[in-house]
Amino acid sequence: MIGQRLPPARPVLWPLRPAESAKVSRTAHDGQVVVSIEHAPLRGVTPDMLAWWYAHVPGTMAYAGDVYPRYLVWHPLDHISYQVIRPAAGGGVGPGAQLHITEALGRDPGRLIDIRVRVEELGAAGAIIAKRVAGTHLVRLENEFAAAPEGVRYVTRMRLGDDSPLGRLALNRVATTRAFPPAKLQAWTRHHIEEIGNLEHFLPALYAERAPHES
Repeated sequence: MIGQRLPPARPVLWPLRPAESAKVSRTAHDGQVVVSIEHAPLRGVTPDMLAWWYAHVPGTMAYAGDVYPRYLVWHPLDHISYQVIRPAAGGGVGPGAQLHITEALGRDPGRLIDIRVRVEELGAAGAIIAKRVAGTHLVRLENEFAAAPEGVRYVTRMRLGDDSPLGRLALNRVATTRAFPPAKLQAWTRHHIEEIGNLEHFLPALYAERAPHES
C-alpha cells in the first residue's frame, strides 16, 4: 500500500550532490539529537529567492518538457506530496501555516516520512518548521541562509526532541527511536543535502519567471 503512494520518478536533469559535499555534525544531550548540516554554497541563489521559494512551494512549474508540482521537482526521486492543511493568517505558506509533507527517502517505502508540521518562521534569513506534541518539539527543522561571495551560505539543523519535562520524560525517545531512528536520520541527511543542492539548478529561473506574478 505504501509503495503505491510513490509517484513515478521524474527525470533528473543534474547530478545530485553527494553527502560529502556538506559538513555534517551530530550532537546528543539529555535524550535530544541535533544534526547540523553546512551545505556547499548555492551558486546563483539569493536569500530573497529562498524566502520566496519556501512561501511558494505549492504550485506547478515547467520541467523536463512537462509541467509538474514544484515539490516533485525539488527532489525528483523522493518527494511524494506537499499540502497546505491550514494557510497562514495572511493566506498561503507563512508563519502559522500547517503543512502535510510526504516523502520516501531513497525511494524506499520503508523509510517514509509522513508528517504534519507548523511553519514557525519564514523570511530572508531562514525558515523553520516543527512538529509539536503537547507543546513539546518532537521534530524541529531550522534552515538558515545568508548571502556570501560564492553564493548563498545555507545551514540546516534538525533537532529531535527538546529540553521540556515531557521531552525528557518520553517524547525525546519517541523522536530519536520512532520518528527518526539512526538509519532513517542518516538517510534523511543525504536526502536533505540533495534537495537543498537541487535548488541552484532551477530556483533562479523559476524566481525570475514567477516571482513578479506571485506575491
